[in-house]
Amino acid sequence: MSAESSEKSILLIVDDNPVNLGAIADFLDEAGFEVLVARDGESAIQKVKYAQPDLILLDVMMPGIDGFETCYKLKSDPSTKDIPVIFMTSLSDRVDKVKGLNLGAVDYITKPFQQDEVLARVKSQLKLYNLTKIMQQQNLLLKREVEDRVAAEISLQKLTQELEKRVEERTSELKQTMQELQQAQSYLVHKEKMSALGQLVAGVAHEINNPVSFIAGNLSHAEGYIKSLIEHLSLYQQKFPEPGEEIESHAEKIELGYLIEDLPNLISSLKTGTDRIHQISVSLRNFSRADTTVKVSVNIHEGIDSTLLILKHRLKAKANRPPIQMIKEYGELPPVECYAGQINQVFMNIIANAIDAIEEMEYGNPTIRIRTEVSQNKDIAVIRIQDNGMGIAPEVKARIFEPLFTTKAVGKGTGLGLSISRQIVVEKHGGDLSCISAPGQGTEFVITLPVKS
Repeated sequence: MSAESSEKSILLIVDDNPVNLGAIADFLDEAGFEVLVARDGESAIQKVKYAQPDLILLDVMMPGIDGFETCYKLKSDPSTKDIPVIFMTSLSDRVDKVKGLNLGAVDYITKPFQQDEVLARVKSQLKLYNLTKIMQQQNLLLKREVEDRVAAEISLQKLTQELEKRVEERTSELKQTMQELQQAQSYLVHKEKMSALGQLVAGVAHEINNPVSFIAGNLSHAEGYIKSLIEHLSLYQQKFPEPGEEIESHAEKIELGYLIEDLPNLISSLKTGTDRIHQISVSLRNFSRADTTVKVSVNIHEGIDSTLLILKHRLKAKANRPPIQMIKEYGELPPVECYAGQINQVFMNIIANAIDAIEEMEYGNPTIRIRTEVSQNKDIAVIRIQDNGMGIAPEVKARIFEPLFTTKAVGKGTGLGLSISRQIVVEKHGGDLSCISAPGQGTEFVITLPVKS
């Protein structure tokens, strides 16, 4: 968003805490926005009626009507229902975020605020809001143009065949433009959602890693302390082989021999568990890399492994099938210059589709095979993801990369996964994404990426 458009954008901040209200209002005012403020939901609704903002930052917990009720009233009013609302909430507040999103909110930001995050989210939502208004205007213009053409066609039926051909060509161009606009809008919405998901996953991984590091660090000390205590107890047993009836009775009660034998095993199990949690945390961070503006050299195998770890729960056995066997045949790939987060999303879409295909049938040996290799000239990385599902019919295969095309039941798929995956691979990276499949013979997706951008 340009500085000029920021100056024209009006923001309404609603918060009953004057300190929070003043801090965020001053910051956004300095960022070039026109800022309006309100201390409660009722005054915010009144203020919107005579000074309609482009975006509302709305505190959830407020006296009187809370943020949810305020949002509901704004979204119920036709004159204010399209204004985007971002909820503000404290880390200590137990807030039902799904409830807020169902009411029509577009995002959440958490107190204490990070100024860069707030500015990025505000700009992102304003950009989507402005794009939506532009799309509505364009759709209206296109609708009027189509209506005019229909009226003209009725009155000009006696024109020559050449004129009819030109009208058909123009209509085809308009349809193509509509499809391109729809695809662009779908990609932008998907990109914003994946950006928000990436930030959430990275935050969760960070929060997990801190306590795990604390536990793992203390386990090594606990192991040493326990070893020392056991050695000390052994010396006591050697020096005082007959400690007396009370001590012997207590030792028998607590099963001292078993306790001494099992305690090191218990510590070892705890260390194994913390190592596992740390591995999951690292995989989450790798999967959600925020590298949308600059390509970096990455290990493709690490991205695949991180994706598989996130999808591991879907590979387990279910009532209608045994566990899905994952076969990895990794070649010696050099580091690949790419947008790692976007490429990981491609892996996620294709592997998840493979799991979906396998789950549609009952199998004795469900398998997904992933192979990697580098081209003879060492300049192209090739990733093959193959399943032994039921395969794809030719008429479906011809359309799988079309935006919004899906064969899944309502609510099971958006029809954007493969379309956006191909856009990421082909347009963003100059590679290729193809599909090899036939009914009853499984499906293989082949991804090729230039090693150097």
